[in-house]
Order: sequence, then structure tokens, then C-alpha cells
Amino acid sequence: MADDPEFSVYQFFPDGSHEAVCRFVRGERAVRIFKMLCENVGARIGTTVRVIVTDGGDSTCMEWKFGEGYTWPPELAAITKGK
Repeated sequence: MADDPEFSVYQFFPDGSHEAVCRFVRGERAVRIFKMLCENVGARIGTTVRVIVTDGGDSTCMEWKFGEGYTWPPELAAITKGK
């Protein structure tokens, strides 16, 4: 259920390392943090190269990549192409 605290947000860096920004939060909070990370200074200058939201089963629910924008899910990628 989307209200269960089962989502996590991770950001990745150019050297291949990553960090868990938040773990096991509700869906609404995960989406707010994801959006913030995709639009912050690090994302604009390339010190953040990828941001993902995963669910409790470790499946990727949302993805953003530096230079590509939103890439997953396809519906989000289609309506935000180039952002």
C-alpha cells in the first residue's frame, strides 16, 4: 500500500558511490525528496548523477539521470522529456 513506509531514496555520484538519502518512508515523502534531489544544485552541475526511489521489494519505482532527466517510469519520462 502506498501509505506504508516502504520507500527509499538513493543518490549516486560520479565516482560510482551512492548514499541512502532516506529509507523506509511513505510514498509521498519519498516523491518529495526525489523531486528535490533531481532539481537541486548537485543535479544541475553533475555532482549527483542518478537518483532513484525503490520500494520494499527493492524494485526501482522512479529514476532520474544527469543529462537524461527522468527515465523511469516511462510515463513520467514521456511527460517530462528534457527536464
